[in-house]
Amino acid sequence: MLVHDESGALVALDFEDFQDRMARLLRLRHGRVELSDGAAPAKTREALDRYFAGDFKALEAIETRTGGTPFQHAAWEVLRAIPPGETRSYGAQAIAIGRPTASRAVGLANGANPVAIVIPCHRVIGASGALTGYGGGLWRKRWLLDHEEAST
Repeated sequence: MLVHDESGALVALDFEDFQDRMARLLRLRHGRVELSDGAAPAKTREALDRYFAGDFKALEAIETRTGGTPFQHAAWEVLRAIPPGETRSYGAQAIAIGRPTASRAVGLANGANPVAIVIPCHRVIGASGALTGYGGGLWRKRWLLDHEEAST
């Protein structure tokens, strides 16, 4: 499921079985919103199709308008810099935004990411290398990481 604004910028992207989560994040960031069925903007649809075909750079073309706090935006910006096929720990992400003691806050920011896959929070793992926390479910996180690793 995806939500875009009038200009075509991506506001939310989540898995079909996480509609409640997406609605909650939309309310937090944008208040009451009216959603309607419709076609995704061609640019977004094409970029996602190319991502699933193995062209990971295609996601860079998707403009996002996510709302969120300055801290969340900093955390999400670092996520977009993690190359496909690679992972980082929450601690490394915290260091990258200049807040080395904020790994838990980074985890919360990642959990509030409203545009799954495009802002690739699935590329962040525990310090031990274990898969931890993913709003779409750990099985999806594993699938996305395997998809990226197999295609890089």
